[in-house]
Amino acid sequence: MDDKLAAAIAAAPAKVLTEIVKLAQRQGRKGTKGSWKEFLNVYDKKFGSSLSDPGKRPKDALASFLQTFSGEDDSKFVDNVLKSHSSREVLLQIAKEASDDVSPEQRLVHLTLEHPLFMAKYVFPSYEKQDWVVTKPCKMSKLVKSDEMLALDCEMVLCEDGTDALVRVCVVDRDLQVKLHEKVNPYKPVADYRAEITGIHPGDLDNVTCSLRDIQKSLKKLLSKGSILVGHGLHNDLLALKLDHARIIDTSLIYKNSVGRVPSLSNLCESILGYKLREEGAPHNCLDDARTAMKIVLAKLKHGVDKETPLLVPDDELARLLVHKIPSAVPTEELRRVFPANFTIELKPLKKGQGKHYSVLAIFKKLREAHEAFQKVDGSIEKADWDQ
Repeated sequence: MDDKLAAAIAAAPAKVLTEIVKLAQRQGRKGTKGSWKEFLNVYDKKFGSSLSDPGKRPKDALASFLQTFSGEDDSKFVDNVLKSHSSREVLLQIAKEASDDVSPEQRLVHLTLEHPLFMAKYVFPSYEKQDWVVTKPCKMSKLVKSDEMLALDCEMVLCEDGTDALVRVCVVDRDLQVKLHEKVNPYKPVADYRAEITGIHPGDLDNVTCSLRDIQKSLKKLLSKGSILVGHGLHNDLLALKLDHARIIDTSLIYKNSVGRVPSLSNLCESILGYKLREEGAPHNCLDDARTAMKIVLAKLKHGVDKETPLLVPDDELARLLVHKIPSAVPTEELRRVFPANFTIELKPLKKGQGKHYSVLAIFKKLREAHEAFQKVDGSIEKADWDQ
């Protein structure tokens, strides 16, 4: 690690270093003294890794660990998170100084930026690959006052190389009018079309010529005026699009439900808008999901940005089992052979280090069914990270 980056780490606030260490843990990153826990066993002879929560460790320990990152990729990772934090703080500081001029729309951007999960979800690897697009922000004065919003939703399939690939994208404006709605050819072998979710079946993309690069160009043009991008769990869509955009409103982060979990789009739709997003068993619909996210934001603007809106958690939010380390060669439909009851499937985004595996949430109709399914499955038990 060069001296400049080491100095930047030493100067960073403890809360930022804590987030970087947590991200490094999730991504399985190691320094010259091993992983975070391995480092603690050497750094702290008294407690070792028994006190491994980065949030409970002093700044010196966090900085010392990150300064052991000598590889080019790891150094770029740390530098990128520091820059992301700096950009986020600039936006928040400008808004604070111009609080009288901040619009309700911009306030929702701030609520997203201020959420504890923001840094964990929205620090993208756009620094390491040339196929990423990073939108250029407008002048800061325009960023504070620009209220144009576009809502986005995507559908992805699982490819044979273990990665997710974009197959459908939809963008609508504030008036719910379609600005972009395309099928996308991933141009690589697909292991699982996830038809029950995406609505895409083998053969549906055979004559599609639109590529990810084409979509990136279209989105870059749509966002050229510094528009606010709206979506639910938007980080998943941006990862699939390989698009890094600063001004966002994530509907999963601006509401809280009664048990503190990130609410689902279906939960928000029923609680805020008063109707079901889709019929049971129906595949996702990009257009419906994008419009729903925009409607939820518009409802928040109408009823008051800072007004708390408690959400009830439906049974299907509680009756969930996390199933992970599923080989990419196993289609999601095969999971129906594992559990005895009817359930729906919600895919979890891939994390670095998963390789050719993926994870899903199996969502049952009743708590009893989830419990019975859990009892009948052989395997190791681990605590689910609901917020990731």
